Amino acid sequence: MKLQLSPEDAAFREEMRTFFTTQVPQETRDIVAARRELGKDLIVETQQILNAAGLAVPNWPVEWGGRDWSPLQRHIWHEEMQLASVPAPLPFNASMVGPVIAAFGSQEIKERFLPATANLDIWWAQGFSEPDAGSDLASLRTTAVRDGDEYIVNGQKTWTTLGQYGDWIFCLVRTNPEAEKRQQGISFLLIDMTTPGLTVRPIELIDGGHEVNEVFFENVRVPAENLVGEENKGWDYAKFLLGNERVGVAPVGSTKRLLAQAKGYAQRPGTGGTSLLDDPLTAAHIADLENELLALELTALRVVAHSADGKPHPASSVLKLRGTELQQAVTELIVDLAGPASLASGAGAESALPDWAKVATPAYLNFRKASIYGGSNEVQRTIIAGTILGL
Repeated sequence: MKLQLSPEDAAFREEMRTFFTTQVPQETRDIVAARRELGKDLIVETQQILNAAGLAVPNWPVEWGGRDWSPLQRHIWHEEMQLASVPAPLPFNASMVGPVIAAFGSQEIKERFLPATANLDIWWAQGFSEPDAGSDLASLRTTAVRDGDEYIVNGQKTWTTLGQYGDWIFCLVRTNPEAEKRQQGISFLLIDMTTPGLTVRPIELIDGGHEVNEVFFENVRVPAENLVGEENKGWDYAKFLLGNERVGVAPVGSTKRLLAQAKGYAQRPGTGGTSLLDDPLTAAHIADLENELLALELTALRVVAHSADGKPHPASSVLKLRGTELQQAVTELIVDLAGPASLASGAGAESALPDWAKVATPAYLNFRKASIYGGSNEVQRTIIAGTILGL
C-alpha cells in the first residue's frame, strides 16, 4: 500500500498539528499528557475552541458544522489531536447523539439541539446499559408509557459515564413490551436531567475515581416531542449510534504518545548510573510494543483507505480489538517501569516520587474498561469471525 501522504494531505496534517499545539492551552494539554483528571470546565473550553474553528464535529453533515473531509483526513485529524494531548470532543455529543439527531431527528429537534450539542452548551449523557442489559442491550427494561402529550419513564440505567455533569440524557426505552421481537419495541428518547423523578448516583471505580453513575427514573414525565424519529424504531438508531461510536475507537495517536513517554521513563538513569532500558528484556518488550503499534497504525490506514459511504470497513473490529489490547499493554508497562513506586497512588504533593509513577496504577486499573466499551472484545471476535473470516 502507498504510505506517503499526498502534498495536500501532508499540508492538512501540518495544519491540524499547528492548530492543536498552538490554539489549545498548554495547561490543558499538560494535564492530559500527565494522565490527570480533566475537569468539566476545561473539557467544555476545549470543545468550544475546536467548534469555533470548525473542528469539533467533522463527521456531521456540513449544514450542522461538519466538514467535507475524506476518511483519511478525519483519521489525520483524530491522530494529531491525540498526539498533541488535546482532549477529544465529548463523544456522547460529537459521536453519539449528534449524528443520530442529524440523521433521524425532526427539523425542530435538529435546530433545537444540534448547535448546542456541537458547542457543548448541552452536556449529554448516554442512557443505554442497564443492570441486566449490557452486551445484551435488547433486553433493557426501562419503560416509557405514553400519556397524552408525554411519556412516563420508569427504570434504571447504569455505567453512565460522566453523568454527574449531564444536562440531558439520551435513552433507549421500551415503548412496546408486547412486540414480537424485543428490538422492535424500543424508542430513542431525549430527557432533561433536571426533570423531577430523575436521580443520579455515583459508582466508585476500582481506581477510586467517580467516572460512572447509576441513573434512576421514577415516573419521569418527558414531552412526546423529545422522541427522536419514530416510536419503536429506537433499535435502528442505536445501531447507527454504536457504529459511529466504534469508528476511531483504536487510540493509535494517544497510545503512540504514551509509549514514547514510557520509553522516556525507562531511559532515565537510576542510582547506579544505568537505566531500565539497559536491561535487554525491557528493551525487547518496548521494541515489541513499538512494532505492534506500527502494525496497528498501518491497519488503521488500510481500514481508512477501504471505508466507503460513511461505513467502516469490517476490519475496524480488528482495530478495536487490538487497539484496546495495546492500550492496556502500555499502561501495564508503565506500572512495571514504576516498580514499587506504582503502589504510591495516594501519595501527596510532598512525595519525592515522580507524578507519572503515582498515576501508573490508577491509570492501569481504569483502562481495564477499554476492552469492554464500544462493543466488548469478545463481541469483536465474533464480528471478525463472521465478516472477515467467513466462519
